[in-house]
Amino acid sequence: MAVLVTGGAGYIGSVFVERLVASGEETVVLDDLSRGHRAAVHPDAVFYQGRTGDRELVARIAHQHALDACVHFAAFAYVGESVTEPGRYFDNNFGQAQALFETLLAAGVKRVVFSSTCATYGVPTRVPIPESHAQWPINPYGWSKLFVERLLESFDRAHGLRFVALRYFNAAGASARCGEHHAPETHLVPLALRAAAGRGPLLKVFGTDYDTPDGTAIRDYIHVADLGEAHLLALAHLRRGAESQLLNLGTGSGCSVREVIEAATRVSGRAVPFEQAPRREGDPPRLVADASRARSVLGWTPKQPSLDTIVRSAWEWMQAHPDGYQA
Repeated sequence: MAVLVTGGAGYIGSVFVERLVASGEETVVLDDLSRGHRAAVHPDAVFYQGRTGDRELVARIAHQHALDACVHFAAFAYVGESVTEPGRYFDNNFGQAQALFETLLAAGVKRVVFSSTCATYGVPTRVPIPESHAQWPINPYGWSKLFVERLLESFDRAHGLRFVALRYFNAAGASARCGEHHAPETHLVPLALRAAAGRGPLLKVFGTDYDTPDGTAIRDYIHVADLGEAHLLALAHLRRGAESQLLNLGTGSGCSVREVIEAATRVSGRAVPFEQAPRREGDPPRLVADASRARSVLGWTPKQPSLDTIVRSAWEWMQAHPDGYQA
């Protein structure tokens, strides 16, 4: 039996594929390479280039590889872009997912691990955020992911499609082989490290007057390798015949923008040049996960929760891949 990984050429997907291959699983990657990188795909994984909503292609993959599960990462994930191009986001993130799940069901595949997001919560009314928190996204990206969660719940009731939806907080860091290479880059850790290395623009700190200890926004940063481990555990959960789940993934503690800058300075040995900028609309002061349910349901605990460890792994990958996957 094999596992289909959609978006397996992307940042988080490629790290998961690396771990899936290492566990001895037959691994099949489907990615259209619009945002991912062919070089990020593990050489021992079978690769298909195409869209997740290509019913003919997915049906052929399911037949040729005897799939028993799918781990679905493929999505667009730029919040600002989702605001200016909402139709594109709903088509790619929701419409393609619907076609994928229907094709998998027709092929007899009834296990899905879904890459969701804390963006489904919108602006939180309490922190840490539990899974029971109301979901009211503030951008089309968050809505597109929430719609997929609702689709999975409906397919579970109607068709017995079991799923685990994993709501990430802030993925960061790298494995030795796979790291972040986005164009454009919007994530704080690689932006801070690029600024320190003199390979990027001055870092912008959006908002310094939040109601937080140092005035900058606080986020829950989680090592991408720990996310990969959570997906393996979610897959094992479904293979045991357990019930569908909606779970947060985070460390349960937050770090401010200034703390990330300080960590980047310590790790790189170089100052991070930055400038203050106005708050971005819709940015909450704090986003921190209550991930206790993932611990109790999956037995998952982050093994690398230290901010310095996360930042160091990203720095080492950047030093080894100064031009990302284009080297």
